[in-house]
Amino acid sequence: MSFSLRRASLALVLLGSTMGTLTACFPLVMGGAVVTGMVASDRRTTGTVVEDEGIELRSASRIRENLGERAHVNVTSYNRQVLLTGEVASAQDKQLVEQIVTGVDNVRHIVNELAVLGNSTLTQRSSDSLVTGRVKAALLDAKDLYVNAFKITTERGTVYMMGRVTAREATRATEVISATTGVQKVVRILETISEDELSRMTVSGGTPPATKP
Repeated sequence: MSFSLRRASLALVLLGSTMGTLTACFPLVMGGAVVTGMVASDRRTTGTVVEDEGIELRSASRIRENLGERAHVNVTSYNRQVLLTGEVASAQDKQLVEQIVTGVDNVRHIVNELAVLGNSTLTQRSSDSLVTGRVKAALLDAKDLYVNAFKITTERGTVYMMGRVTAREATRATEVISATTGVQKVVRILETISEDELSRMTVSGGTPPATKP
């Protein structure tokens, strides 16, 4: 990838980190052409990407209807596996949020990482967004990783890593993320695929495999 193209890609990654947590796929305009941000090199099918975005939007709407402002909940879906992060007022609310999301169409599994705490401040959320941006930039700069193979969420300095990756990629990405400024902890919520599966994605027109270090 040329230097100028990598600079453009980095700008898009940082832009994506400032978008709301409910949008997994956003339209980008480059040179007059509209490009769909995550789909081009995502290891999910296009249909699954759309399903994941629908899960995030419907879940967030139902949570707001039931809990209002007494909770700050981020919903992140990857391959229909849902990660819940943020803060709720009580253990009962934590369970209620999980029950609400369980009832959303297409959800196959939930990882409930909600904390029973007061809602985070705007400053704290801005700090987490910056960490997410740094992490995505670091993954983009790594020569043996593909940033769009991962979905990154940060909550109170803890970085949650989702995706369909090989064991090698998982280990390498953990190293990269752990070394990023502001990261306090890394939690891996990954689906492991084999190197052969990754190679077959290339044959079928998916993401090309990263070069082994």
